[in-house]
Amino acid sequence: MFQRFEATTRPADGPPRLADLRRQMAAAGLDGFMVPRADAHQGEYVAPRDERLAWLTGFTGSAGFAVALRDRAGVFIDGRYRVQVRAQVDPAHFTPVPWPETKLAAWLREALPGGGVVGFDPWLHTFEQIDKLLEELAGSGVGLCESDNLIDRIWDDQPGPPLGPVVPYPAALAGEEHAAKRGRIAAELRAAGQKAAVLTLPDSIAWLLNVRGSDIARNPVPHAFAILHDDGRVTLFADPAKCDAALAAHLGAEVTLRPPVAFDAALRSLPGPVRLDKASAPIALAGLLNEAGVEIRWGADPCLLPKARKTPAEIAGTTEAHLRDGAAVVEFLSWLDATVPTARLTEIDVATELEVCRRATNALRDISFDTIAGSGPNGAIVHYRVTRDTNRDLAPGDLLLIDSGGQYIDGTTDITRTVAIGDVGHEEKLCFTRVLQGMIAISRARWPRGLSGRDLEALARYPLWLAGQDYDHGTGHGVGAYLSVHEGPQRLSRSSEVALEPGMILSNEPGYYREGAFGIRLENLIVVQEAPALPGGDDRAMLCFGTLTYVPIDRRLILADMLSAEERAWLDAYHAQVRDRIAPRVSEAARVWLGRATAPL
Repeated sequence: MFQRFEATTRPADGPPRLADLRRQMAAAGLDGFMVPRADAHQGEYVAPRDERLAWLTGFTGSAGFAVALRDRAGVFIDGRYRVQVRAQVDPAHFTPVPWPETKLAAWLREALPGGGVVGFDPWLHTFEQIDKLLEELAGSGVGLCESDNLIDRIWDDQPGPPLGPVVPYPAALAGEEHAAKRGRIAAELRAAGQKAAVLTLPDSIAWLLNVRGSDIARNPVPHAFAILHDDGRVTLFADPAKCDAALAAHLGAEVTLRPPVAFDAALRSLPGPVRLDKASAPIALAGLLNEAGVEIRWGADPCLLPKARKTPAEIAGTTEAHLRDGAAVVEFLSWLDATVPTARLTEIDVATELEVCRRATNALRDISFDTIAGSGPNGAIVHYRVTRDTNRDLAPGDLLLIDSGGQYIDGTTDITRTVAIGDVGHEEKLCFTRVLQGMIAISRARWPRGLSGRDLEALARYPLWLAGQDYDHGTGHGVGAYLSVHEGPQRLSRSSEVALEPGMILSNEPGYYREGAFGIRLENLIVVQEAPALPGGDDRAMLCFGTLTYVPIDRRLILADMLSAEERAWLDAYHAQVRDRIAPRVSEAARVWLGRATAPL
């Protein structure tokens, strides 16, 4: 199925919906209600049933939340969505709030000076979120109250829960049988004196059991809950309509399938202690366990780090997926350069053709997220999604930012390239070259074991900082192996304290955005590796990054004199590798284009 391009992003009856919500708040004795962009599994992407934030406000970004009070409503968004939110929400009814610069607790204190009660759905908020908010609200007179979901009361045509089939994933691609994974994680529980762990993240469950699903668009994961016991047995709670005999045979006797309605009772009957992740588990689960007297031991989801450390089979698979995907992107870029001088092209044309090129591989399962194809000022919207209303013609002098990816059975890809449409200005080239320098700095980094993404991220920003510039998003996120395109816990971010380890896959994507003018981002996926020893180096373990993405970087936008000798050498070597690895996989026309695009500086 091809990406859909909707006619509008703002519901026409947004204000009546807010009025209906306020009537429900009054009936429940609430002064406010929190509406997150989250489901019970706390994934970044949600099913249509859980698009409550978009349904109420019109904002379609992948992160954010709203709080409706009796006299005002705020939509809280981070730096990626400052431009987008103003285009999508009705300012007469919803006020964009810069977050996290403005804390929710501070906003509530100011908005409810006499105190009040704010409701929330305990299945859509984590213990960590609510506990922190309560701490920050202490002494304010503002309290929080668990509530059923007031949006669900008024959303008359709310879609039903997704029922995508759960299917086995080959152990040859996973690199490990699920019995071995279960045994390994169970041993960790026993060592910690824990009888079980409750798993709520769909990608953790998919990884642990070597299964995949289709409940979330672009992400091959199932909606399910699971309990992993300390003897390696698992109880999987999933709708029976998703599960067939082939799945049962794959899971075997040590994995029991139960319907979701049995989940609450199973939790209450667990012997403690039980591990629960306060950062991802709904606070409702803590309530159920506490009511039953089951001891909770807070701890990270035990699948997070093992899932992030890719096996050799997963790295081999994702390497092949990136070469296949790189060839598709090269075919697209060759087509783009050949078509721009002679035909009218729009952003939708760009996104559609890129997906055509990926589908021509006959291996694409889905795109890994809705393609970002932003030209000119639309490129400055970090997570721009073109619609029929915003669709823009490519014009001479534009920068075109294309962020896209594919889901293949052997790997997940994510690549961004910014390209010139005709002749672009000197200022755009200056900014592009600084972004490129940041990308190269991360690509060339070496560091002692034990450092996290927080310790490295400044390398990507430094060339921009020297010019008084910066960008309002992290430099890199983790990426799954035919799983979620955004995967934790590893990140290249100021807030990431997770040590980088061999096998972790991350994006490397610095950028620069000038509102109303242009946007620039460059992105390769990289994998953490053991760094080879260097002559004269210390006798200590060092790590480095290996590159997975092989697609040319637009040489027309590079001011070569700004690059150091080492940066030029890296770029020329990278382009030589792109040419050598991709040329045998593309058409003759694309091969000719590739030769020009990868010529040495």
